Amino acid sequence: MQSPQSSQQAPSPPVAYLAGVGTALPGDPVDNAMLARTLGVSEEWIDVFIGTRTRHFARDLESGEVRWSLADLCGRAVEQALTASGLAPDEIDFVVMGTATPDHLMPATVNHVADQLGLDQIPTYQLQSGCAGAVQALELGRTLVTGGGHQTGLVIGGDVCSKHLDLDRDLSGAAPSDLVNYVLFGDGAGAAVVSSVPRGQRLAVRRVLNRFTGLGREPGQVIDWFGLADRYEDRQAVREDYKAIEESVPVMAVEILWELLEDLDWSPEQVDFLLPPQLSGRMTRRIAEQLDLPDAVEVSCVADTGNNGNALPFLQLEALIGKIGQGQRALAVAVESSKWIKSGFALEKI
Repeated sequence: MQSPQSSQQAPSPPVAYLAGVGTALPGDPVDNAMLARTLGVSEEWIDVFIGTRTRHFARDLESGEVRWSLADLCGRAVEQALTASGLAPDEIDFVVMGTATPDHLMPATVNHVADQLGLDQIPTYQLQSGCAGAVQALELGRTLVTGGGHQTGLVIGGDVCSKHLDLDRDLSGAAPSDLVNYVLFGDGAGAAVVSSVPRGQRLAVRRVLNRFTGLGREPGQVIDWFGLADRYEDRQAVREDYKAIEESVPVMAVEILWELLEDLDWSPEQVDFLLPPQLSGRMTRRIAEQLDLPDAVEVSCVADTGNNGNALPFLQLEALIGKIGQGQRALAVAVESSKWIKSGFALEKI
């Protein structure tokens, strides 16, 4: 016979909350016609193969001038997130940032963002990662407010991919696997205020998944750093195995979805909103169909923003906040193809 103590239900684990979300996109949207003229490629090929309508760039396509740094974009996104949360910068206990394209190898971009916000004497963290970096930052932020002695922090994700594009290069004979890097990506940033108590936009973070699954697998994408010793070598800064990505990401996305559902003990019918991986307009449509949650409302943005990496989950979150009602649930799925990482998170509006 169980004692009264052993029959008592275990206490619920502490919960982190998203109190505010903000995003920033640089400049006006660049449509496929403008991009095709700049690169000297087919507009129809971009429409059909990629399925993305517009994207934003931190550099001017005509002059090549860089108009926004990643730190600039992140700072703008943070300001919006703070406004949505009702908090001031001096109430922030830490900053966590995920990016694949920092402004410099050192100092870390997260520290420039903190400096812009007037923050000092607080912990800062920068995670070097691709599309999963934003989710990794969210997991670290959640850990810090539920068990790390902090009350409120900033979680940031962003990328400026256009820095790797050689606009003077003749692309007329380039292979599709090379061209994709010029037409798939965009620039942007996003941020969320994570709190130990419900406030602001009151999204409870019910679960976060991050798992490396690339043991023995070739990378699907490589982004190089160029130093004085190798910067003039005849190789591209960004290389992508798009066929491997097309084959692997939909399968991994389904695995992530079902793992989250099983961990949460949620049925598919209990999911009100689905935030699928944001690779391109065409690939996102394909993945959403395979995830097969017919009752869930899809929240996607990549067809209009381009693939701006670690900014994408925040852009989806910003769109979600305008739709989700009290008691409704959302699942987000993200896959990083650089060395194959499964990630995702579950939210509930309270």
